[in-house]
Parts: sequence; structure tokens; C-alpha cells
Amino acid sequence: MRAIKLGMLSGDRHLFLKAKGVATLIGIIVLGVPMGSWGANTPETLDQLLEQVRQDSIQERKLNAEREARFLSARDQQKNLLNKAKAELAAAQKREEKLKRIFEQNEKTLAEKEAALKERSASLGELFGVARQSAHDLLHIINNSLVSAQLSGRTEVLETIAERKQLPTIDELQQLWLSLQEQMTESGKVVTFSAPVIIAGGEVEERQVSRIGTFTAISEGTYLRYLSEPINGLVELSRQPPSRFLEAAAEFEKAERDEVVPMAVDPSRGAILALFVQKPNLQEHIQQGGWIGYLILGLGAIALLIALQRFIYLQIIGRRIHRQRQQETPQDNNPLGRILGVYKDNGQDVETLHLKLDEAILKEIPRLERGLPTLAILAAIPPLLGLLGTVTGMIETFQSITLFGTGDPKLMSGGISEALVTTELGLSVAIPILLIHSGLSSKSNRLVQVLDEESAAIVAQRAEKQNGRTDGQPVSD
Repeated sequence: MRAIKLGMLSGDRHLFLKAKGVATLIGIIVLGVPMGSWGANTPETLDQLLEQVRQDSIQERKLNAEREARFLSARDQQKNLLNKAKAELAAAQKREEKLKRIFEQNEKTLAEKEAALKERSASLGELFGVARQSAHDLLHIINNSLVSAQLSGRTEVLETIAERKQLPTIDELQQLWLSLQEQMTESGKVVTFSAPVIIAGGEVEERQVSRIGTFTAISEGTYLRYLSEPINGLVELSRQPPSRFLEAAAEFEKAERDEVVPMAVDPSRGAILALFVQKPNLQEHIQQGGWIGYLILGLGAIALLIALQRFIYLQIIGRRIHRQRQQETPQDNNPLGRILGVYKDNGQDVETLHLKLDEAILKEIPRLERGLPTLAILAAIPPLLGLLGTVTGMIETFQSITLFGTGDPKLMSGGISEALVTTELGLSVAIPILLIHSGLSSKSNRLVQVLDEESAAIVAQRAEKQNGRTDGQPVSD
């Protein structure tokens, strides 16, 4: 009995071990329970194993039921979301079709409105174009007007009208009209106001400025010019016009309110004045002639000194001869006195006396005509030097054309200036010298003629004495 019992126990244990191994494998494969989970409560018998498997199966079913419930809930939720999305898509499609119909209708209406607007605003478009052009022209006038030196900030609205492509508003059109009226009104005023002025040295001074319309501005006897760019202010001219204009400006500033005084006005709003002050003065004009111009002037100065000396000499000699004709006693300080001295000291016959007098006159003629040939030469040289300057200036001009072409006239102006200025200087010097030479020659010839007349009178008187027909009259007047 003990042996049978032991055998049964042995067999049960063997079966138990097999069952335990199978249960472990099922737990690993089916239930996914790790091997270590049974480490704490390892079943000892088949009943415990079965019970444990049952418990695990129940727990697994609960888990699966929970998972299935969550899946079904999520599926229902996704289905609801899908239905909702489909409903929203259908609504959006309907709204799209509605908006498309509205858009097409609006496009058609807009085209009709634009056609009607274009048809109705055809004349207004031309009007607004004229307004923009007027604003642009007025903007240019105001930017370069002397009035802007007194009244600033008048260009903002005009710039908006001129540059903007949209139609101007009523206020902008009114402002354009007011700007035009203001510019016209200020153009006829003579106003004195205080404004900063940039003087010739570069400093800025606050001065009282007198503005004559939009033409001329003066301050402290000097002329000003308005520059819109880059300084946007009044600038004193570095070179002022001639003194007569400056004196007129000074008198104008000192005049009373109702007093009428002459004043120079530039109708070109400063352009003529700017060109006028750029005109070269006498020194600059002479410098344009170069060394030939200075040589011509030097010869002219020499000729002037010679002419002055001969004029003074002939004047003195003429007075002395005039006094000698009124005296009987010969004086050695004049040609006539020296000729009369030959007559007094000579008691020969008429022919010898005539020859002696002619000799004395021939001695006096070189003194009277001294310097006149030099003046004639000096009158002939300046035109030739002017011609030389013309040739050299034209050579310089053609050299500039060869090197730089004819694109820039300033490169040729130097040679042309030299060519013209030297010719001008040569003629300007030669013509007065010729006139002076002619005058001095005439005066010298008149004195020689007086000597000839007196010599002839002396010879005639001697002849009368020799023939015994003297009338007792004095030899000379």
C-alpha cells in the first residue's frame, strides 16, 4: 500500500511538473505574463494552477472588454467627426457656389459701373490732368521764386497733387487755386522782410531784405539771388554788378514808402543778373589776350607817352612862335627866333639869304617832327600783333578740337578768346595812335608852314630893300 501510494505520489508529482511547465508556457505565450510574476505565488498543485489560470483569464477578459469599449467609443467619436466634417464640407461647397454666383454678379456690376464712370468722367479726367500739370508748373515756379524766401512751406499740397495718381480732392483743388492767387499777388508787391542771407564769405547773417516782386532782391546795397537747391535760401552774389546799379540799390533801400526812385529790375528773375555779373571785367578781358595782349598794351603805353611828350612840346613851341611873331627881337628858344637870327646876321643877297633860311628851316623840321615816325610804326605794329594773336589762338583751338573733339565748347573758348581779344586790343590801340599821329602831324605841319611863311616874308622884304621899294612896314606881324 505504501508502495502504491508512493507510486501515485510519484506519478502525480510528475504530472504536476508537466502541468506546471504547460501552464508556464501558456502564461508566457497566451497571457503574456512574465515568468517573474509567478515567482511570489508559484502554484504547488494542479488545482492551484487551474485556479490561477482562471483568475488570469477573467482578468484578461476584463482588460479586453475595456479595450473593446474604448475602441468602440473612439470609433463612434471618429464617425461623428467624419459626419460633421462631411456636413461642413457640404455647407462650404454650397457657400462656395453662392459666393461664386455673387462674385460673378459683382464682376458684371463692377464692369458696368466702371464703364459708366469712364463715360461720365471723361471730361473730368482731362480737368484733373490739367490740375496736375498746373500743380507741377506752379511747383517749379514756387521752388525758384523769391517769394519762397519770405513765405515757406507752400509746396506740400502741390507735391501731393503733382505726384499722386489718384484724383485730387476738393480741398486740394482749392489749395491749388489759393497758391496760384498768392503767387500772383506777391509778384506785384515790394516788400521788406527779415531773412537769413549767406554772404560772400560763407557766413549766414540775419538781414533786412527788400524784394521787388519776383524779380530782384537786395540787402544793404548788394544784390541777392534765391537758390532752391541745395540751401533753399538767399545768397549774396560773389560778384556784384557795376557801381551804378549798387548805388541805385542803396538809394532804393533808403527811400520812403511813397517815394519814387529808379531801380534796376531783372525780368528774367535773376538769370540776366547772374550772366551779367559773370561778364569779365577789364583786367580779366585783357588776361584772355595772353602775352600778346600785354605786348600790345605795352606798345600802346609807349606810344601814348611819346604822343603826350610831342603834344606838350608842340604846344610850347607853338606859343613861343606866336609870341615871336609879335616881337622884333629874335629869341633862341623857338624855331622862328632862330630863323630870324639867321636873317639879322646875314647881309648877303636875296638868293643866299633864301638858301640860308631854307637851311635853317630844314634844321628845325626834325625837331618839330621828332617822334612822329615812331608813332606811325607803333600804330602799324598792334594790328599785326593782333593778327598774330588770332593765328595762335586758332592754332590752340584746333589743337583742342583734335585732342578732345567738339563736344565741350569750353575747351575751345580759351583759344577763341585769345584770337578775338588780341585782334580787339590791336585795333583798339592802333586806331587812337593813328588819330593822335594825324593830329600831331597836322600841328607840326602848321608850325613848319608858319616858318615857311615867315621865311618867304623875310626873303621878300630883303628883295624889296635891294630894289629900293621898302614901305617901312615891319617884317612880321
